[in-house]
Amino acid sequence: MSASQILSQLPVGSLATVRDLPKQGTAFLRLREMGLLPGTSITLIRTAPLGDPIEIKVRGYHLTLRKSEAEHIVVEPATAK
Repeated sequence: MSASQILSQLPVGSLATVRDLPKQGTAFLRLREMGLLPGTSITLIRTAPLGDPIEIKVRGYHLTLRKSEAEHIVVEPATAK
């Protein structure tokens, strides 16, 4: 099992699994409605030149998040087998 880390700290191209999200706030309610739930696999596609925003692939579509939102999402990076 890998150590958990913050979504905004993943390197581009990384695969990870969402472990924890904030339980309150309208922005995070919207993220959950779009399918970003604990246990969901994601891929970090790219970051903007200054690091904000970031683009992830979740459930077959691309989602762009502010870095300030990504800093509240805990993920577990996938390990190579």
